[in-house]
Amino acid sequence: MRDVYERLRARLDELAVGLPETENKIEIKLLKRLFSEAEAELFMQLHPLLEAPDAVAHRLNRDADEVAGLMEQMAQRGLIFRKRDEDRVRYAAIPYVVGIFEFQVRAMDAEFARDNEEYFEKTLLQKLQSYKTPVMRTIPINQQIVADWPVAPYEDVLQIIDGHEKIAITPCVCRTQTQLAGHDCDKPNDNCFSFGSHADYYVENGMGRYISKEEARQVVIRNEKAGLVMQPFNSQKIGGMCSCCGDCCGMLRSLKKQPNPAEAVQSNYYARVDEALCTGCETCVDRCQMEAVEVVDGISSVLLNRCIGCGLCVTTCPVEAIQLVKKDDDKLYEPPKSGVETYMRIMQERGKL
Repeated sequence: MRDVYERLRARLDELAVGLPETENKIEIKLLKRLFSEAEAELFMQLHPLLEAPDAVAHRLNRDADEVAGLMEQMAQRGLIFRKRDEDRVRYAAIPYVVGIFEFQVRAMDAEFARDNEEYFEKTLLQKLQSYKTPVMRTIPINQQIVADWPVAPYEDVLQIIDGHEKIAITPCVCRTQTQLAGHDCDKPNDNCFSFGSHADYYVENGMGRYISKEEARQVVIRNEKAGLVMQPFNSQKIGGMCSCCGDCCGMLRSLKKQPNPAEAVQSNYYARVDEALCTGCETCVDRCQMEAVEVVDGISSVLLNRCIGCGLCVTTCPVEAIQLVKKDDDKLYEPPKSGVETYMRIMQERGKL
């Protein structure tokens, strides 16, 4: 029988974007750091849909108290997801990304960060945003910077904030990792959002804190000033939303490795320059996290295959020469209804279903 961690890697490779193997087996080192053998064995028998511990124990013919204790232990260490509903608690298996990796934001040290960065560079960054269904999407901060209204609620950062009663803020796991691995980034770090039961999970596990809608709006404003791209999970029901920079964020770094980042991210918008107004000041060049703007003969030009429609160039153009434009109706993308549907689509595209 194969080693338990080899089997665990294979199981994780079936979920969402997977966990591809490498020649030097750096991913096995990561899994050994995260899971005990008992936790690895149990994880491989869990479903990606929420399930109560007694149901798991019954299905596996194991002691209910033992299973409940082990599942809670795993949830506290970010190895499985936990949701509390009044008088019951349920758990679910989660992918490595988005999932286990993100939940290590407080437990990460320099060694784990370096090993994970090596793994990302060797294989995972090529895969993350390479499927027809992206894991994360880029959207504008608000509809006021889009030339053609209306904008759907799930396409507007401030509307997403307004649509949730329970919001938590947590450090960015990507900037945490790259900084521990030795990369210096001057972007703010305490600015990634989670909502609803995901917010509960982050707060209960000591990874984040609840914030008001007003504080959330202020974080968004700060993000925009800092030049961060807002990326919610690719679904209409959003559990989390990241604040990303092009040199740290795994998703943006993955997009940069794709031949057509605009297509890979499934954005519904693109930036357009009014050449008559543009002064060639290059503010937009500095702001763009995707290297999608260049100045030719003193006029800014947008590389449409690289533009992901974030709007950062729009909000700081001193002469208002750039607009964010909605794509034609036949090119618009509608996200899956839920995160489960998103992952199911990705798994189908990978041939795992």
